[in-house]
Amino acid sequence: MSELRVNAFTLSLDGYGAGPDQDLTNPLGVGGEALHKWMIGTRSFHQMVGKDGGTTDVDDSFTVRSFENVGAWILGRNMFGPVRGEWPDESWKGWWGDNPPYHVPVFVLTHHARDPIIMEGGTTFHFVTDGIHLALEQAKAAAQGKDVRVGGGVSTVRQYLQGSLIDEMHLAISPILLGSGEHLFAGLDMLKLGYRCTGQVATADATHVMIGRA
Repeated sequence: MSELRVNAFTLSLDGYGAGPDQDLTNPLGVGGEALHKWMIGTRSFHQMVGKDGGTTDVDDSFTVRSFENVGAWILGRNMFGPVRGEWPDESWKGWWGDNPPYHVPVFVLTHHARDPIIMEGGTTFHFVTDGIHLALEQAKAAAQGKDVRVGGGVSTVRQYLQGSLIDEMHLAISPILLGSGEHLFAGLDMLKLGYRCTGQVATADATHVMIGRA
């Protein structure tokens, strides 16, 4: 059965999934890029950006696992780009160039309609204006029995957690402090929502934590 997953979602030690002042220059907010040091050195990440080499360690294993059996993605609008409000034109097509790393249908949550964007490599961006439940319904249909991955950002993950809709979640806790930004767990009672920690593994650059249903 198709599950709704969060994978390789990185938080700072103080619980922030992005730093403050996100913009075109700082897509993860000020200081946010340092969150992903654990992934950037892996072979999987090198392959995603067209480079050779990279590590094949525990961090790489979690990166590989994050893409397995994924038939569709759901993203918040901030994960698609820095544009706010009405779309001024059709020029912005994501952060990732002509061949994004998804290679499956991607459903972008937004308040402003836009026609689908067909990219290279099998990625098509669909824009959903009717909320998280319709986005999930459409993503599950597109996934054809495979899992749906929520890619973020923090606000999007929080909405699916608040509805107890996420089946499993892999968090990578990076050993840095951001001080402010977008906090994942603020105001959420994960126990009452029906979740528990199911495992953890530490590496030099992250502590990988698995969360599932109690």
